[in-house]
Amino acid sequence: MPADPLSTVAKIGLRASEHEGALVIDVVVQPRASREAIGPVQGDRLRVAVSAPPVEGAANAAVVRALAEALGVPRGAVEIVRGRTGRRKTVRIRGVNLATLERALA
Repeated sequence: MPADPLSTVAKIGLRASEHEGALVIDVVVQPRASREAIGPVQGDRLRVAVSAPPVEGAANAAVVRALAEALGVPRGAVEIVRGRTGRRKTVRIRGVNLATLERALA
């Protein structure tokens, strides 16, 4: 019997939930990183490192692109719902569930 993905996500302390057919996760963005990466978890948020600067939405666009690529969804399925101007954001990703997130973080 496969392990429950919620227990794995909860075990690492990541704040993530499924709501209305979409995955909602809290992220912390590291702009101007030397390389782009998803993870590890910092506190209760998923770290997303992007090389783009936090100017004129460039870092937000890079976050959307990085999460879409990591989770195998189109960029249009990723939406920043809170925190557009800060490093701490809440992101909704349509067409993804907790099991997909668990595989991407493994």
